[in-house]
Amino acid sequence: MTSSITVAKTSSARNTRSPGRTRSEAARVAILNATLSLLETHSLQQITIEAIAKEAGVGKATIYRWWPSKAAVVIEAFVQNHIVQTHMPRGGSCREAITVHLHRMVEQYGGRGGRLVAQILAEGQSDPEVLREFRERFFYGRRAMVREVIEEGRRNGEFRTDMDSEFLMDIVYSPVYFRLVMGHLPLSREFADELAESAMVVLCPPAQSHC
Repeated sequence: MTSSITVAKTSSARNTRSPGRTRSEAARVAILNATLSLLETHSLQQITIEAIAKEAGVGKATIYRWWPSKAAVVIEAFVQNHIVQTHMPRGGSCREAITVHLHRMVEQYGGRGGRLVAQILAEGQSDPEVLREFRERFFYGRRAMVREVIEEGRRNGEFRTDMDSEFLMDIVYSPVYFRLVMGHLPLSREFADELAESAMVVLCPPAQSHC
């Protein structure tokens, strides 16, 4: 089965790379797309490196050339798709950027992407290496992106400066992961609206709590 969400490669990349590198990149993309395809009908725990290799039409050695484990392949497949869906808008206000990003994140985590993240986090509780891969391949980069916007907002007066940026990020984004993991309430559009509004109360200076 072919996944409805694929990892694309640009025409410029195809045109500038040597034939050997193009074939290598094509194999890498095929592996990531095969992983996404398998995750349409199987959980992270159910799929294997052998299944990914068969679906992608490559040997296991080709997979291990780029990734040390099944979890690493799954995480990169998730990252490649998720990042393009949840990019941080720039050029406007920092308040607008955070608001838009929260809505995009909630929308993605309310679907297959969120189910996959929940499985990764669950597997990471018994395998610390999985959590390390998730942090290094995804979480730290995303957090750095959000931190950059918050720090800019602190410099230009949009956001408060009396609280640590790391703590502010934890307050704003933790509700998404809490609903994702606990599953007690939906990651809905209504939730995204309420979360974005509450985030501004947390992030803005007290005198501008309705900014």
